[in-house]
Amino acid sequence: MAKNKIQELGISVKKEEDISEWYTQVIQKADLMDYSKVSGCIVYKPRSYEIWEGIQKFFDNKIKKSGVKNCYFPLFIPESLLTKEEDHIEDFEAEVAWVTHGGKTELNERLAVRPTSETIMYDSYSKWIKSYRDLPLRLNQWNNVVRWEFKHPTPFMRGREFLWQEGHTVYETKDEAIKEVYEILEYYRSVYEDLLAIPVVLGRKSIKEKFAGGDLSLTAEPFSTVDGKAIQACTSHHLGQNFAKAFDITFLDKNQKKQMVWQNSWGLSTRSIGSMIFIHGDNKGIIIPPRVAVEKAVIIPLLFKGKEQIVLDELENIKKQLKDINIIIDDRKEYSPGFKFSEWELKGIPLRIEIGPKDIEKQQVVITRRDTSEKQEIKIKDLKKVVPELLEKIHNNMFNRVKKQMDEAIVEVDNFNDFEQVIKNKKRALVPWKETIESEDEIKAKTGAKTSCIPFEYENKSLKGKKCFYSGEEPTCWVLFNKSH
Repeated sequence: MAKNKIQELGISVKKEEDISEWYTQVIQKADLMDYSKVSGCIVYKPRSYEIWEGIQKFFDNKIKKSGVKNCYFPLFIPESLLTKEEDHIEDFEAEVAWVTHGGKTELNERLAVRPTSETIMYDSYSKWIKSYRDLPLRLNQWNNVVRWEFKHPTPFMRGREFLWQEGHTVYETKDEAIKEVYEILEYYRSVYEDLLAIPVVLGRKSIKEKFAGGDLSLTAEPFSTVDGKAIQACTSHHLGQNFAKAFDITFLDKNQKKQMVWQNSWGLSTRSIGSMIFIHGDNKGIIIPPRVAVEKAVIIPLLFKGKEQIVLDELENIKKQLKDINIIIDDRKEYSPGFKFSEWELKGIPLRIEIGPKDIEKQQVVITRRDTSEKQEIKIKDLKKVVPELLEKIHNNMFNRVKKQMDEAIVEVDNFNDFEQVIKNKKRALVPWKETIESEDEIKAKTGAKTSCIPFEYENKSLKGKKCFYSGEEPTCWVLFNKSH
């Protein structure tokens, strides 16, 4: 293989030196996406879309077991519906893409290209819900949304069009609705930790950062220790009765009294793919966590002249041993083994299995882990048992390694000078804070940092004798501040 071809395949910049350029190179060279002619809109190539399908399947199974049903609502939302809830539209107004013409004919009313579906769904909910017998109503849709207003799109992380699910549920009582908000957050935690091997901090969004038109927003947030930025991985919102009032969603209770419903909305997007790349990727490329990897292993036969067939014949025995997992056999003759090793490392396949004539004599293979680059010799007869065990070890190692990094990145401080230094050092500041929108705005203007969340794990941490790190007043909570993607 030509030297320049190998150089073209590899990543030319180190992640720790220029994470932005590293990310741009790796998502293209790992064959995950392509840019389109519309800025901020990307092509999801099969290698990334199959990861999204794995996330879909994992989460979809959980919500269906819980009683949620899938549906689909139109892409276009009449302006009169979108503007019904004032706080909601105020937050999205700058991001809305509008359709003004159908062909050459100007429309009587502008149509928004779906930025989110609360308004069009709740218009229907107001017609469907009449009695307590119609509740709870728990619907979800897998779709795309468009949010136009920003200058620096980052594929998978922040785009003008992205893929997601949005759940929209309706309850008779506030307690039922609040219970579900926490239930869904636990499903999101499981997506990130149990599927993607990404540790997250669970907590409440600040008043400033909560969903517009909602009463309570919960979030799960990982942290990239390389660039010192948190990622809002998903959100679960309790909307209270704000949209019920705007859309007149009411029902007759068991006593035939008219009541207003309580609502939730919750969403997880293809930002999960970007999170996986940012958190787990290294200077060789991406690393796909085994539980979401469609192809768990790649087998590379080492073909020597005159002994090719001996090696190729043995592949059938290996395939039989590994019939329960999806594997790739890379027997391309036009590429050297070294090139293949680099290519599959770049593409993040969890395990590489090599076999040559000498290995056949010993009835073994050489297996290399993508997460640690560790090699070991395994008897072919033991592959059925050993490979699944290795995949679990890889998942656990990936999770524990990041968890250690994330935990070490949290620094507790109690004054603004130390806070500024923590942010400059690309860490997360855990601080006692008197929660106000004004102070969060000021802190962001001065440091570029904003609240990640008010973590559940520190809810019982004492504030006795503490003062707000910023105002010096009595604090109301412990909160994590950091820069964010």
